[in-house]
Amino acid sequence: MQVPSHVLMGIPHSASSLPLSAIGEACSRRDLTAIHEILEAIGYKDDEGVTNELSFQMWTDEMQQSLESKKKGDTAFKQKDYKTAVERYSQFVDGGMISPTVLARRSLSYLMSDTPREALDDAMQAQVISPVWHIASYLQASALLALGMENEAQDALKEGTTLEAKRDGLDAK
Repeated sequence: MQVPSHVLMGIPHSASSLPLSAIGEACSRRDLTAIHEILEAIGYKDDEGVTNELSFQMWTDEMQQSLESKKKGDTAFKQKDYKTAVERYSQFVDGGMISPTVLARRSLSYLMSDTPREALDDAMQAQVISPVWHIASYLQASALLALGMENEAQDALKEGTTLEAKRDGLDAK
């Protein structure tokens, strides 16, 4: 009989007692359709304040191509053409642009394409760019669940819930 370590150590499993938001709940269930709808609704508002460091060459055709790739990625994402979304968002990222939302959308597109390792990589990169963004933690949880890493997924859900509560507390002020 296997008993979880937190039970043996007498530590409450707090991740299961924290209330989850709609995005947290969807990620915990790996409800990819619900995650897609939420990311569509959020749009790019969470990218505000993220700086894009552009070299001089980025102000040329390369920048225009990268931005066009993002637009095409957004269209594919909206149409649930996840393979194309991954390709177009990859062109945007490879062009030197930084956007946690693009990484989150590409992460979900990878999950929809049954490539959870890549999804986890993008969710982690989004968190590096925007450390307090709860969406990145929730997407990590969903990718970790897909990889069969239940304990790590619970930790990521807990972190996402904590970050979201802090954000909501700041928004209320």
